[in-house]
Amino acid sequence: MNEQTARQPGPVIAVRAETAGDAPARDALIDRAMGPNWRRKASHRLRRGRRPSEGLALVAVDEAGSVVGTVRLWDVRAGEGGIPALLLGPLAVDPAMKSAGIGSALMRHAVEEARRLGHAAILLVGDAPYYARFGFGAEKTGRLAMPGPYERERFLALELKEGALDDASGTLVATGRKARLAPLARAA
Repeated sequence: MNEQTARQPGPVIAVRAETAGDAPARDALIDRAMGPNWRRKASHRLRRGRRPSEGLALVAVDEAGSVVGTVRLWDVRAGEGGIPALLLGPLAVDPAMKSAGIGSALMRHAVEEARRLGHAAILLVGDAPYYARFGFGAEKTGRLAMPGPYERERFLALELKEGALDDASGTLVATGRKARLAPLARAA
């Protein structure tokens, strides 16, 4: 994946693959942008204990190399044995840099990369008017469900391959690679 620089009015940012060294800054950014309760959302249940889909953990960095935005996509299936898809989230931008085009740059890059990697569909729970500009809508999620409470009208999908979600039904199930547990410290 190539690093992509956004040249728009405002700050110059680069969208690139997330590295292990980005994790502390990414987590702090998500906490600032979304508040401390973001881990309680239904979509986080599908991410917990998993790693993002290969090649689909992205960050936006400013000219100083600071993480100012993040988006990750996760492997899921629509129901047990169902259709494979990606779950997007969270998308977060440093609150001090809202409305600078960083979220849009991350979304365009994430969708482009998912398509390039051969994925068929992306699902998310989010603000319908914001995500509609990237092609997301609720038309294909009517027979799908999230595990746990969520607002149905905010459950959106984008088909990267036409008809990919035509037969999709059931509750989303995490299918991605499991996260490695940190080694336990030895007692002295």
